[in-house]
Amino acid sequence: MENKYQKVKDGLKEDIISGKYQVNEKLPTESELMKQYSVSRYTVRRAVGDLESDHFIYRIQGGGMFVQDWHKDWSTPADTKLIGVITTHIADYIFPNIISGIDQVLSQAGYSILLSNTHNNHDKERKSLISMLDSKVAGLIIEPTQSALPNPNQDLYQEIKDDELPTLFINAHYPSLDFPYVDTNDLTAEQEMVDYLFDLGHQSILGIFQVDDIQGVDRMNGFVRAYQQRPELSYMSNIIMYQSGEESGKLFERIANYLKQADAPTAIACYNDQLAIEVIDFLKSQNLRVPEDISVVGFDNYKMGEYFTPSLTTLNHEKERMGADAANLLIKMLNHESIEPITYQTSIVERHSAIQLKK
Repeated sequence: MENKYQKVKDGLKEDIISGKYQVNEKLPTESELMKQYSVSRYTVRRAVGDLESDHFIYRIQGGGMFVQDWHKDWSTPADTKLIGVITTHIADYIFPNIISGIDQVLSQAGYSILLSNTHNNHDKERKSLISMLDSKVAGLIIEPTQSALPNPNQDLYQEIKDDELPTLFINAHYPSLDFPYVDTNDLTAEQEMVDYLFDLGHQSILGIFQVDDIQGVDRMNGFVRAYQQRPELSYMSNIIMYQSGEESGKLFERIANYLKQADAPTAIACYNDQLAIEVIDFLKSQNLRVPEDISVVGFDNYKMGEYFTPSLTTLNHEKERMGADAANLLIKMLNHESIEPITYQTSIVERHSAIQLKK
């Protein structure tokens, strides 16, 4: 169990790192901290003393406590062989394949990787970035967190840029940052998938997209563009937007409302395969057959989708290749070679979850 002293120390440090208190901003008084944490003056002084030693806090005699410029010397030793890899997740979905591709290339080049995940949360992204910088990594491979939303960690990314730490993004990239990247042409890919469903005779299609990530926004825009090119069908398009962390129950309620309509969708295009598998399970619970009653398609070519019943029609994602390409680009950056971003054009993987609509 965390003791009171550690609770005060960790709480203050978290408030400073998160940006709640800016550099040179005055901190609460000892009395205020005693009241906030329900601890003794000795406990507060002990916690503050440690943070002073760690260069997070400085005192002015008679003036109080202030936030020190806690950004440490993050310059990288010339001989370090450690690469930081930050993804939104690590152990599930497509991420083990991406990480495996990164590790195979980097290990052959004599590098080790330090992994961290953000769970698609900006606060956790900040902690991951600081941890990587404290570990003196030689370079960074990062999957952006909630890339479609304003990023509160711009100060750290600017510091990374100023320190010229080799860094690149995978799967997406922040529009405001000009780091190189390896990603997929999500917009065009989703447009092709919707056109594929049109060719199967589907006109009323429900698109479900996660819109706090650029990938989801691009895929949604591809869905919209496909309908724009079929103006006679545009009134039959339906879209559900959601954000990471949203309760699946609420999402399924929204899907159920569409299924009750007179012109209910005959096909559902999902943000990714993970969602598509969950949607198929939900449809089965509603006594709907996939694909006989309604077709479902995904994105990412998740391995499990191949063995699911029905096997999932999807769009390919260059998982291992993306990891390997990102690692090779980073090695070139470490060697001060010029590089260009990589964007994959993907293809439809036809299986059994989408079929020709019966007339």
